[in-house]
Amino acid sequence: MLLISLFIATLFLAYANGANDNFKGVATLFGSRTTSYQTAILWATFTTFAGSLTATYLGRTIVKEFTGKGILPDAIANAPEFHLAVAIASGLTVLLATTMGFPISTSHSLIGAMFGAGLVAFGLQVNFAILGIYFIFPLLLSPIIAIAFSAGIYSLINYLSIRLNWQLNHKIIDTLHYISAGIFSFARGLNDTSKIVSIVLIIDYFSLSGAMITIAMAMGLGGLLNSQKIAETMSTKITSMNRIQGVSANIITSILVILASNFGLPVSTTHVAVSSIFGVGLVGSKANKYIFYQILLVWLVNLPIATIIGGITYRLLQG
Repeated sequence: MLLISLFIATLFLAYANGANDNFKGVATLFGSRTTSYQTAILWATFTTFAGSLTATYLGRTIVKEFTGKGILPDAIANAPEFHLAVAIASGLTVLLATTMGFPISTSHSLIGAMFGAGLVAFGLQVNFAILGIYFIFPLLLSPIIAIAFSAGIYSLINYLSIRLNWQLNHKIIDTLHYISAGIFSFARGLNDTSKIVSIVLIIDYFSLSGAMITIAMAMGLGGLLNSQKIAETMSTKITSMNRIQGVSANIITSILVILASNFGLPVSTTHVAVSSIFGVGLVGSKANKYIFYQILLVWLVNLPIATIIGGITYRLLQG
């Protein structure tokens, strides 16, 4: 029963992840009025699922280690109760943010949940150095890099179009926009599916491929049913945007995500996507700083909230 509960809790986490994350890659498509909400979320679902299927094909070679190893002893990190607490706590944290319309990092929620459960199980002997690598550095680096690059690329394109009297072809711009959105969503599906499935690797009954496909379906369902508030925040509340701004933000997001994956750079895809949109808005003085500061605050409290819920959940499971 404990292992079945773990699998159900992991599907809940995957659903919450899809609800919060699936729309991020296509937010600029909808925000720039390049396409409708329905088309945008369908494109995100298709390309994310394609990334998830690729993760299934590649198998264990790309499964991300989000099992608690390195934070606390393996004897505790491998216990079903620990994994169940992490899945429940991180899923609740992500879903809570989603219902409030705040895009957050699932990775940070997972790390927070692991630390919460680890503190209850092992006390202050947990490895706090992990926080610097997976939480503090991404939180500091991602927004700064994304804002600077997205603002820069949009300013350059805008300057050249005026200076050289470019007649920018909307069809070409829209095609590039769809491609960049698809690349980002594909990369996210590839990364997040392999990350979430690591929680259920201790269940021998389920095959790795079967678990990945089931998780991918849960992610897709979450995106289709519960992305509306995230879409509103990222597409309209952070800034209004035109086609050039939208594609500029998305291209920078895609490039940074790919570079971060290839070189192991500690950046958050969520922070990059949100900050890129904010960056292009700053150039046109249309960015809503109040909304962006609210999102920054949520990013700061994301880990402590997940830590508290993780600790409480693990304690309840022990009882």
